[in-house]
Amino acid sequence: MSNHYVFTLILLASTLLALSGCSKTPTTALNAVLNKGELVVLTRLDPTTYQLNAGEQSGFEFELANLFAEKLGVRARFILPNNFHDILKLTGEHEADFAAAGLSITPQRQHLLRFTPPYYEVTQQLIYHYRSRRPRSTKYLKDSFFEVLAGSSHAENLRKLKTSQSYLSWVEASNTNVFELIEMVNNGLLDYTIADSNQFQTYRGQFPQLSSAFNISKPEQIAWAFPLSNDSTLYDEAVSFLNEIKLSGVLKQLQDKHFGYTKNLNYINICTFRRHVKSRLPKLHNYFLAASEKYNIDWKLLAAVAYQESHWNPKAISPTGVRGIMMLTKATAKQMKILNRLDPEQSIDGGAKYLATRLKKIPERINEPDKTWMALASYNIGFGHLEDARILTQQQGGDPDRWIDVKQYLPLLTQKKWYKQTKHGYARGKEPVTYIENVRQYYDLLNKSDALNNAPELPARKHEAQHIQLPAL
Repeated sequence: MSNHYVFTLILLASTLLALSGCSKTPTTALNAVLNKGELVVLTRLDPTTYQLNAGEQSGFEFELANLFAEKLGVRARFILPNNFHDILKLTGEHEADFAAAGLSITPQRQHLLRFTPPYYEVTQQLIYHYRSRRPRSTKYLKDSFFEVLAGSSHAENLRKLKTSQSYLSWVEASNTNVFELIEMVNNGLLDYTIADSNQFQTYRGQFPQLSSAFNISKPEQIAWAFPLSNDSTLYDEAVSFLNEIKLSGVLKQLQDKHFGYTKNLNYINICTFRRHVKSRLPKLHNYFLAASEKYNIDWKLLAAVAYQESHWNPKAISPTGVRGIMMLTKATAKQMKILNRLDPEQSIDGGAKYLATRLKKIPERINEPDKTWMALASYNIGFGHLEDARILTQQQGGDPDRWIDVKQYLPLLTQKKWYKQTKHGYARGKEPVTYIENVRQYYDLLNKSDALNNAPELPARKHEAQHIQLPAL
């Protein structure tokens, strides 16, 4: 073979290689995430979005973003900017894949970011202290010291209102968050602030003397925000994911877990609970801890159940004859081998043991937290009536393994049209629904009380997070 021929072949191969390199498909936003194995998410510290307590990550947006990352087969890493306004800025600058921070869709933001279809709604509420007179409308806000979060949709709505109500005046604070503004209202340092309805409901247990005066806007839609780009591959995948979890009921379940139980307790209930945490709980704490270790149930859940049952009164007696901290019937006490229902230690041990038996009776296929809610329903109303409600749920097209569906049908057991179709007949079906919502709120208040007493340091600006299995509560 001549040298000239060899040279020609080498030149041809080089040309083909160069051409193949030129025609290589550019990396898309979706492929970039898949290749690096990481989904970078901007969020903010707030009970409605992302929290970090004693090293444990939680929050609605945290779990929702992690479910998306799991679907993509990657891990999620969360970035927590110093200021709320930075979330919008950094998203627009492609510093993250998207923002999952409880962001409202507003006309101003739509010029800067691309929003997914919304996944829930909130209203913006004016927050005030009971010691002051409740303002009935914005005209009562003249000459008040009024502060809101800079860069928020709250500030955007106030600016809209000011075009027709020129007397409105407020301060927009950057180096703070909604919790701190609410705390300032509670401490008398501010007259008013504004919070989203779901935010305020989660905070109200810590600030029972605060209330919402009125809504300053129509309901606003919450969505994920992506940077503006011609590449919609990751955005389209997110839209598909959100539609999928809406249809499957997972989104509704997640919303119920984080926001579905925060409206039952009023000012007096919360104040009484906080007083009892200081005066009654310390005497019972060790009993709850012992029962927790023995039966592998969170002591705060046992304490929340006990408070719903008796307000932690060891001598509590109901008209129907149930007694003690856990309000056990004679039959249940005998079954659990409890000799004295009025003895706090025995009562707590018996109640924990009985709840453990309820948990074992719930089918294995039912996941948490639904398993715990159904076990509590069984603790309250009896396993037979729970099964009747689950059968009704299935017959009516609901999912008998999901508490959010079953709790819709439990109240039907009070109506003859429905309970005559069941094996166990009439039951006070509304009672376990309220019972569980109250237990969930007491549990949440205990968690917040525990978090306040053992407050961790704030996380660094960037924090890595991997998907974890949803906790029981």
